[in-house]
Amino acid sequence: MKLSIVILNYNVRYFLELCIKSVQAAIETIDAEIIVVDNNSEDGSCQMVKDLFPEITLIENKENFGFSKGNNIGVSQAKGEYLCILNPDTVVAEDTFTLLLSFAESKEKIGIVGCRLINGSGVFLPESKRNIPYINAAFKKVYGNSEAYYANHLNENEIGKTDILVGAFMLMKRDLYHKVKGFDEDYFMYGEDIDLSYKVLKSGYENYYFGATTIIHYKGESTLKDKFYARRFYGAMQIFYKKHFKKNLLFDMFVWLGIRVVYLFRKLPVAKEKRISGYVFISDKMNDALQLALPKKLSLKSNLNTLENGTEVIFDANKLSYKEIIVMMSDTKKDKSITYKILPKQANFILGSDNTISRGEIVVLN
Repeated sequence: MKLSIVILNYNVRYFLELCIKSVQAAIETIDAEIIVVDNNSEDGSCQMVKDLFPEITLIENKENFGFSKGNNIGVSQAKGEYLCILNPDTVVAEDTFTLLLSFAESKEKIGIVGCRLINGSGVFLPESKRNIPYINAAFKKVYGNSEAYYANHLNENEIGKTDILVGAFMLMKRDLYHKVKGFDEDYFMYGEDIDLSYKVLKSGYENYYFGATTIIHYKGESTLKDKFYARRFYGAMQIFYKKHFKKNLLFDMFVWLGIRVVYLFRKLPVAKEKRISGYVFISDKMNDALQLALPKKLSLKSNLNTLENGTEVIFDANKLSYKEIIVMMSDTKKDKSITYKILPKQANFILGSDNTISRGEIVVLN
């Protein structure tokens, strides 16, 4: 088997369904398997997988083991030469895996390969490619200065070596994953991807950012940036430094102080009020249930930059490929205040996420 896709899920039932459908479209020509690991969700995620995707390997954990252990459990069941660690709140393009596997096969000392990620508004996510978070860069990052934290030597569409990839999408050889002992289970949330990327580098392999393919990462579904974010982030950095760098009393005091100062004084991001001026449904034919749900509607297959501010675009995945949807989201000017939702193939709901600090919006169609 060529590829195993491991998806760790926790209470994102509808986003998981969309993710799996996009993955299935992307592995039609690949000898691949999908493994869903559920960390004790209470939203019907497991039953949905059993009902809609009985061919998928489903592992039902009886408690929330966190990101590292949950993924390690999934990888333990994998059979592919390559692994892809994938978040459940992602949408991949139909050619994502074929492009990345072809690229990985061309490199001798391939480590982890990542790709270009955009959020639910079509905005590039700079954490797609990062530098090793040395003390100064990590401290500045939490205070809002991320210049040294992200790998700015590559633009978002380039292909090249980078130090750290994001855990929402990581492709690597299964043997290498086991060689570096996978995700470190001392981390529960945050830092696991940094640790794994760094272990791979220390083992003599090269990590790559592949900006020629793009996926959607709704992000707010898997991690909310609430008032505890700084504490969790700094806690993960503290574990990372203790494991990989020489112990330093001054540094320990710095981290201790940083956690408390940032936790007390960090301003929380505030989601902007959403105002919709009209709807555009991109498809060959209006879905009957959606037609009843949306009083304002158009059928459109043209440049989204011609739309008015405040328009909500609904993509019909029954008629459009996921790559077409991703390209249209990426190419729209980001000053247009256009929002997006996707109607998954053979589904009775639409979903989207307009920012990274709150839950996405799900509309179930009767």
